[in-house]
Amino acid sequence: QVQLVESGGGLGQAGGSLRLSCAASGSIFSINAMNWYRQAPGKQRELVAGYTRSGNTKYADSVKGRFTISRGNTKNTMYLQMNSLKPEDTAVYYCNAEVVVPVGSLEVWGQGTLVTVSS
Repeated sequence: QVQLVESGGGLGQAGGSLRLSCAASGSIFSINAMNWYRQAPGKQRELVAGYTRSGNTKYADSVKGRFTISRGNTKNTMYLQMNSLKPEDTAVYYCNAEVVVPVGSLEVWGQGTLVTVSS
């Protein structure tokens, strides 16, 4: 069984910083892509940042220059450094990955971590 576990959410202040972590565990051969999504109240889930299969990074326009995605040495861990926070960054943040397992590949989601930014 493959799991993604997020941590690091909480309350932040406008202009401040928070760092989210995502750890993948289970019978994983490799991870093809890894992303951060978020869903604000009453809105659709949107891509925030991610790694493509080729290892390139991508960011939503709304977070470019403020958020930075990175991966740990084992490649099973991903981080999202969020700087210059804005109240509109308030959302549940989800880790998402396309992982290769013994029976093939599958898409996995974490349970989400709430980020609340006060003005």
